[in-house]
Amino acid sequence: MIRLSEIKLPLDHAEPALTEAAAAVLGVPPTDIAQLTVFKRSHDARKRQLLLVYIVDLTLRDPAAQAALLARHRGNPRIGLTPDMRYQAPTVQAPPGQPRPVVIGFGPCGIFAALVLAEMGLRPIVLERGKAVRERTRDTWGLWRRHELNPESNVQYGEGGAGTFSDGKLYSQIKDPRHLGRKVMNEFVQAGAPPEILVAAHPHIGTFRLVKVVENLRAKIIALGGEIRFGQRVTDFLIDDGPQGRRLRALAVTDAASGRTEELAVSQVVLAPGHSARDSFALLHERGVFLESKPFSVGFRIEHPQGMIDRARHGVHAGHPALGAADYRLVHHAGNGRAVYSFCMCPGGTVVAAASEPGRVVTNGMSQYSRNERNANAGIVVGISPEDYPLMPRVGGRVHPLAGMALQRELEAGAFTLGGGNYNAPGQLVGDFLAGRPSTAFGEVLPSYKPGVTLTDLGGSLPGYAIAAIREALPVFGRKIAGFDRPDAVLTGVETRTSSPLRITRGEDGQSLNVAGLFPAGEGAGYAGGILSAAVDGIKAAEAVARTPSTTPATSSAMPASVKGPGASARSANA
Repeated sequence: MIRLSEIKLPLDHAEPALTEAAAAVLGVPPTDIAQLTVFKRSHDARKRQLLLVYIVDLTLRDPAAQAALLARHRGNPRIGLTPDMRYQAPTVQAPPGQPRPVVIGFGPCGIFAALVLAEMGLRPIVLERGKAVRERTRDTWGLWRRHELNPESNVQYGEGGAGTFSDGKLYSQIKDPRHLGRKVMNEFVQAGAPPEILVAAHPHIGTFRLVKVVENLRAKIIALGGEIRFGQRVTDFLIDDGPQGRRLRALAVTDAASGRTEELAVSQVVLAPGHSARDSFALLHERGVFLESKPFSVGFRIEHPQGMIDRARHGVHAGHPALGAADYRLVHHAGNGRAVYSFCMCPGGTVVAAASEPGRVVTNGMSQYSRNERNANAGIVVGISPEDYPLMPRVGGRVHPLAGMALQRELEAGAFTLGGGNYNAPGQLVGDFLAGRPSTAFGEVLPSYKPGVTLTDLGGSLPGYAIAAIREALPVFGRKIAGFDRPDAVLTGVETRTSSPLRITRGEDGQSLNVAGLFPAGEGAGYAGGILSAAVDGIKAAEAVARTPSTTPATSSAMPASVKGPGASARSANA
């Protein structure tokens, strides 16, 4: 097949126009094209008259003419051979008697690690501390409707991970030469996602549809020999110290229903805990697993009328069915050296309560597939680095790996208090935020966060440098999108779970730098940011498990000398 890119047509073009445009690019009559399929569709909004932009795959009526046609257009970046995007899993044979691979966490990374392991015949065991997705949904609504938080079943914990209660975005900027993202997308469609996600340039599913997709993926894993165990929290990592280094030999697993803790022998574990598994991060640090702090971002959610965003982005074409609800991406480099940017923009969505710990408030954004709620929302966040984190004892000359987590907790606890101590979120109108005065009444824009928003002054809810940078950025964004800094737009605090505040560093073989048998992966390990990238990383983790014999020690030339052997905090956990 031949792939053509950058074919631009008017929004309301007739169906034959796409074939005619493709034929014109190739310099052949339209009748020479036997079949044409759309691989990707986007739109170009840089000019007043918006255009649809296509990437298409086609076959010729005379297949023998393809080679000559490609040769004639050699060097044209818009014309080439359609790549083979089929996924090829490694062929493996598990040694007799070897424990089944274990996956900790059943978010996007854990789901796809388990799926690929199951497809390779390795019969993985999945340990998920939360509940199945429908039970988890009921618990999550308990916080949103009744101010009741279940610390083990919420927006962060449970089947499907944090991505289940989000916009369901399925695009990423990761490099993907093996087209693993296409494997993920195909699996989603087979599990019930709309086929349109294979074509849309910025595909999404939305929460309600993701629930059924996740259930169907779970059923497929089970049908292939995998096992999913809910309500199973890993409470210890049992690590042996040997002549070849440290090796994970077992997990202590506590059953939520009975409270009993049992030891599970393991040889290979994919660790996909998500970015909010703070007790797990602390346990890993205590057991001497190498961790390092990393940058993340903090800020607020901002809400505007979706119609305003549509008009600002799409102009006279606002509301056109081919475009849907408009989104945006904004960035500003503030005078104090901080980068301020929009994060996880949710067209036609809602701001949601995303706390996972008692006495703390966290916001996130969510949309359904229809994206037809009245407001648009996005995180407006400021990048911060380990040097900004609270003072904690340094580890091996490095910033303490849990220091970023400590900052998150501090900001979330402050937001809980500022919101009234009942899981309401603190909020402020943009005009008041810019003027440095508390808000007392909402304007036209009404917040969507449940259980509720308490108007206040957000000026002390983030570090001073972050507040100053956001105050500088909002008027700049208002010059890019008319009305973005309108006085009655609503800011809701705080957004702190933009990404993991640490990395569970791994070597080229996918294993932890200093604990063999442990394969960190996904957002919680610091190697992904979003549903698609986390799922792709889960595939890579499964492949790393398949390639690595269970007796292979963890080694890496990048491993700091201070972590090559157990020190004061890197003791054996045999006791």
